[in-house]
Amino acid sequence: MSKSRLFKWRHFLPAIIIRCVRWYCRYSLRYRDVEELAHERGLRVDHSTVYRWFQAYCPQLDKRCRRHLRPSSDSWRVDEVYVKVKGY
Repeated sequence: MSKSRLFKWRHFLPAIIIRCVRWYCRYSLRYRDVEELAHERGLRVDHSTVYRWFQAYCPQLDKRCRRHLRPSSDSWRVDEVYVKVKGY
């Protein structure tokens, strides 16, 4: 889907929408926290609008960003740690 069709009929600029969705995904914020961050920057955005943006654009962003990420292996290594609990 092209960028022009992806953001068609939206009241906010695509950069604002992407930034709010990125804040929500990257920093584990609540929708109301993103609303507050936008308000501090002079934007009047409701938390339910941020929720709708997340539902609409997060799958598209994931699909577009996933191809640029380095693949990780399935092998994980964990060091052993011994913790003494109540004298045992």
